[in-house]
Amino acid sequence: MLTDATIRNARPQAHPRKLTDAHGLFLLVLPNGVKRWRYRYRIAGRENLYALGDYDPGKPHHLSLSAARAARDEARALVRQGIHPSQHRRAARLATVEANANTFHAMAGEWLSKKAPGWKAAYAAQVARVLASDVFPYIGALPIRDVKPAHLLAILKRAEERGSPTMGRNVRAWVGAIFKYAIATMRAEDNPAAALGGAITCPRVKHSRPLSRGELAALLAALAAYPGTPGTVAAIKLLVLTGLRTVEVREATWGEIDFERAEWLIPPGRMKGRQAHLVPLSRQALALLRELHAITGGQGYLFPSERRPVACMGSSTINGALVRMGYHGKDSDIGTSAHGFRATFSTFLN
Repeated sequence: MLTDATIRNARPQAHPRKLTDAHGLFLLVLPNGVKRWRYRYRIAGRENLYALGDYDPGKPHHLSLSAARAARDEARALVRQGIHPSQHRRAARLATVEANANTFHAMAGEWLSKKAPGWKAAYAAQVARVLASDVFPYIGALPIRDVKPAHLLAILKRAEERGSPTMGRNVRAWVGAIFKYAIATMRAEDNPAAALGGAITCPRVKHSRPLSRGELAALLAALAAYPGTPGTVAAIKLLVLTGLRTVEVREATWGEIDFERAEWLIPPGRMKGRQAHLVPLSRQALALLRELHAITGGQGYLFPSERRPVACMGSSTINGALVRMGYHGKDSDIGTSAHGFRATFSTFLN
């Protein structure tokens, strides 16, 4: 049996020599003074050597006598199962490399690159921004297999505590989608987000209230008296007449309007569902568009920005006009919002 003193005082000779310990462990002393631990074992009758490490006091990789014996015992346990320790070590190293490559951050980036082309640019940017600010700082560096429900719960609770429960719900959905992708590509076994369905409570959504016939008449009367720009007035009227989303009206171009066929064809890239949408135009809508055509010259956007004609009308212009007309949004008893026209349009049609 070796002792620390024997190992420490072992001097190199002209040829390598072995200092034997027990159960296959020995120290190989090389002519250059390097001392290396080796473990000799047999599997299927064949002798093998396994390198444990170096005896090198003062160096980070130093393996003392007690540490070498512990490493030998771990190797012996593998040998008893018919496993070569060197192969087991290689497999463990490969697993570590794979885990480091498949961090949550890397997996989220891969998922985003697959999904973002099918989304609107603004939505893709929002998902990337929220993941970068609310998720990656906490679990981005973790191998995706190591992310647990407790990690995700802490992220959701932080969103809830700062008054953003709806964003917390979105984060859970996005993280869950990332894990589903990881499972589908054999980089994860389960989805920890699935266990957090009731983790946060979102406020009940208050939908825009449809206007009654009388309220709609009052709104149109107020609109006729509104001193705003003709473009803003026309945009509000077109929302009422078509039931489209505000962004679909604001970003409309003259190339989408067919006066002869009385149709408005919105391309897939501008629709929420990413499918082309054909809007039949009523007599009133056509008359409105012809008036607008004379104002804008029929080039570019139907509703160009007042400040930057190369861009479309700003996102707050229409709701701002409604507020100035006395309609204060969906939280008001008498109010509405631009999005609320869709509810009114649907109610009348139904």
